[in-house]
Amino acid sequence: MTKKVILTFPVDATDRPLTYDLIRIYDVKVNILKAEIQPGKTGSLLIEMEADPLRIEQAIAFLNDNGVTVSPVSSKISYDESRCINCGNCASACFSHALTIEAPDWKLQFNPEKCIACKLCLKACPLKLFKIEFSNPESC
Repeated sequence: MTKKVILTFPVDATDRPLTYDLIRIYDVKVNILKAEIQPGKTGSLLIEMEADPLRIEQAIAFLNDNGVTVSPVSSKISYDESRCINCGNCASACFSHALTIEAPDWKLQFNPEKCIACKLCLKACPLKLFKIEFSNPESC
């Protein structure tokens, strides 16, 4: 099973090797897709975890027990579909193919599981319809 999540680390947890513990203790393959971690500040990691479902569940419980908030990617990334004009700017900027426009309806489709929170859609969208909750929104 593969699961993509955003980890939010409190200030007191950014100096501990919790990601390493996921690998060592729970035998979870961890692919870090995006990281914003600094000692003494709240940090975030976008990771993809791969293991059997029970191990992933145990790993998430371990993170929660250590003060880390684990959120599905889909809960942190959104856009205002009702205002979208389907111009395609965001889809052309999205190299992970989380945003696509295809026949027959030519409407924007968003797959949050493919998103890597690169924030290129924030810059590309002329109407500023995208919202990505990551630790440092000013960095986009």
